[in-house]
Amino acid sequence: MNDIKPGSPVPPGQRVPHDDWDRAPWNRWTFQRVREYVPTTEVWRGSGPVRPLERNSQDLGGIEFGEADGQKSTLQQWIDNSYTDGILLLHHGAIVLEQYHNGMDERTLHLSQSMAKSVVGVVAGILIGRGQLDPAEQVTHYLPELTATAWQGATLQQVMDMTTGVRYVEDYEALDSDIAVTDIASGWKRPRPGFPTPPCIWDQILTLTEQVREHGEKFQYRSIETDVLAHCLQRVTGTRLAELVSRELWQPLGCEESADFTVDPAGYALACGGLNATLRDYARFGQLLLQQGRLDANQLVPADWIADIHNADHSLFGKPYTQATPNGGYRNQFWIEDVDRPGFMARGVFGQLIYVDPATDLVMVKLSSWPEFTSVPRLMTALNAIHAIGAFVNR
Repeated sequence: MNDIKPGSPVPPGQRVPHDDWDRAPWNRWTFQRVREYVPTTEVWRGSGPVRPLERNSQDLGGIEFGEADGQKSTLQQWIDNSYTDGILLLHHGAIVLEQYHNGMDERTLHLSQSMAKSVVGVVAGILIGRGQLDPAEQVTHYLPELTATAWQGATLQQVMDMTTGVRYVEDYEALDSDIAVTDIASGWKRPRPGFPTPPCIWDQILTLTEQVREHGEKFQYRSIETDVLAHCLQRVTGTRLAELVSRELWQPLGCEESADFTVDPAGYALACGGLNATLRDYARFGQLLLQQGRLDANQLVPADWIADIHNADHSLFGKPYTQATPNGGYRNQFWIEDVDRPGFMARGVFGQLIYVDPATDLVMVKLSSWPEFTSVPRLMTALNAIHAIGAFVNR
C-alpha cells in the first residue's frame, strides 16, 4: 500500500491521468485533493463556533475479530491493512479512537463517494418534515419535465428507496454503461469520441426513458436516483444543493471545515457522490443520526423520518446485495445491514463508510482508498470489526 507522493514539479510518470483520477492507484492521492482535479463549489460551515467533540480515547487496537475469510485480526491490523485514510469512532458521543493515515489530517477534505447520497437524503427528510415535500407524491409533481421519462408514475419515496423501474446500468467497469455516462456528464471524466454524452446530469436524467419493471417492485442501486431527488430539493426550495446542505446541516452541526461538492458543467453539485468533507465532520453527521436528529434543544431532522429508515422492505432486496448483508435493506438513501437490528449506514465505493449503531451507541467513520470499487469481503470484514468494537466498549 505505497503512498503516491508526486514531486514538485510532478514527474511525468507520477502525473495523475485525468480520466483515471478517481481510480486506483491514483485514488490514494486524489481522494484527499479532489478540488485539484475537478471543479467544486463550497458547502460553507458558516461563521458560528465549532461544536466540540468530547474525547475519551481508549486503547482499542488490540480488539480481536474474524475477517470475512475466517482469519483472525486485531483492529489495528485491519486499519493498517485496509487502505485506511482516516478512521474515527464515537461512543456515547465522545471520540474513543481517531487515526489518520496516507498523509490525511484533521483538516483534509476526503471524497465521500456515495455517502453523499445519505447526506442528500437527510436534507430531503428535513424538507419532508416541513411539508415542502411529500414522499407519497409522484416525482413528476415536483419535476414535470420527467413526465416524458421512465420516472413517470414513480413516487418520491420510490426514488429515495431506489425502487423505481427506470433502466440505468451501474457497472463501474463498463465504458458504455449509464454510470460511465454519468462520469462524463458530471464533469469527472472528459467526453470520448464516438460516445455521445449529455452535457450535464439534468440532461442525462431526461434521456432515461426506458422502464424495465413496475415502480416499487424491486430495489436496484442506481446513483442517478439521488440526482433526481436533489433536483426535487432544489426545485421546491429555489436553492442550490450546496447551499441547502450548508444551511440545513453544516452550519447547525457546527462543522470544523467547509465541505465542497464537485459540480457538473451546468454548475449542479453532484448529489450522488461529489461531497468532500473532513473525518470529524462526517462523524458529526453520523452522531446527529444516532441522536435521532436532535442537536441540543433543536430537532434538526424529524425523528420519525430517521426511524423510518428501519422500515426497509427486505423482500425487495435481492442479489447481489444480499452477499454482504443477507438480511439487509435500503431505505431513505441508507443501507440497512440487518432489518431485524437498528444499525444503518452510509456507504461509498472504494471503502467509504459511516455506520450508526443505536444498539451500542456507536458511530464509526472510515475513509479509505481501496484498489477495488466494491468488495464483499472487505465490507463484511468492516462489519465484523464494528460489531467487535461495539461489544468491547459496552462490555
